[in-house]
Amino acid sequence: MREIKAATIRQKGGPFQVEKLSLDEPRSDEVRVQVVAAGMCHTDMVARDQLYEVPLPIVLGHEGSGVVEQIGRGVKKVAVGDHVVLTYMWCGHCKPCLRGDLTYCQNFYALNFGGTREDGSTATRDANGPIHDHFFGQSSFGTFALVHERNVIKVPKNAPLELLGPLGCGIQTGAGAVMNALKVSPGSSFAVFGGGAVGLSAVMAARVAGAAIIITADVVPSRLALARELGATHTINSRETDPVQAVREITGGGADFTLESSGRPAVLRQAIDALAIRGTCGIVGAPALGTEANFDVNGVMTTGKRIIGIIEGDSKPDLFIPALVELFTQGRFPFDKLVKFYTLEQINQAAEDSEKGVTIKPIILLKEGHQYEV
Repeated sequence: MREIKAATIRQKGGPFQVEKLSLDEPRSDEVRVQVVAAGMCHTDMVARDQLYEVPLPIVLGHEGSGVVEQIGRGVKKVAVGDHVVLTYMWCGHCKPCLRGDLTYCQNFYALNFGGTREDGSTATRDANGPIHDHFFGQSSFGTFALVHERNVIKVPKNAPLELLGPLGCGIQTGAGAVMNALKVSPGSSFAVFGGGAVGLSAVMAARVAGAAIIITADVVPSRLALARELGATHTINSRETDPVQAVREITGGGADFTLESSGRPAVLRQAIDALAIRGTCGIVGAPALGTEANFDVNGVMTTGKRIIGIIEGDSKPDLFIPALVELFTQGRFPFDKLVKFYTLEQINQAAEDSEKGVTIKPIILLKEGHQYEV
């Protein structure tokens, strides 16, 4: 076993506690990764606060990036020394997986929120016994992570590894919602409701996709200013202006595509109401389990609107994450403008800053000798 340092959650609501733990050797189909950095996502707080129930104690973190340290004897996808991004987990054998719908894996919740491998085992322990892990197949709020070969994605060594972790979840969710799920088309109109990391990633993706009108609605002026910098043609402060009316005025009747990223039912209603005839609204915001929302049934039916749920941007990570890295390298997808770095000991501050909107995308640095300023 390898000794690691990791942030655990031992009670509902936290705090994160930095502790020394032990991590198993990789099995035949597993990869042990020295984590360089891990993004912090809203879903980490959702799990911490038990809005989605996860077993405790647990090591969270699901936007890891790092270097392959050791591989199981059956691993062919990566080699020791490869630079990798860690992403969500899927089973590979259920009907949705077999038809290529990886993000809708029949076992998605168990594999990503269950706190164990698929067989119910864990790889992490403290002096008293097992600690739940494998959060999103990785639990990357630690100096090392043990992952399946399936959800480790090789990336070029010339890309800045400390930055890349958020591509594994939040960034690919927003970008993939635009590119893969909604299929925003050149010349179309797109409006995102919520200007956090997911929403702003959607803005950048809509620009890459060639949307002519790109609208961001949020209540934080600094986020709206950044949205314009990243490609939004229009911004709406929803505290000052009715966003539905504003979108309709800007687009001349409604947006072709909208995306709800706030997780608030009232905002979802706005995103649906702001659609044009035959428009499509995507849902990526994650409220507590059991949350219900309402919409005008006739308003949807008689205009042919579509409402679709989107998980992880409908991404096939082995293809999509390297594509996002290439777009970043070309300067066409500058997601580095969303981030701020923290040490592992500052993880609770990172969570607080994220929840207050002070930081859009915190990244926790886990390997000493990093080149980024904390």
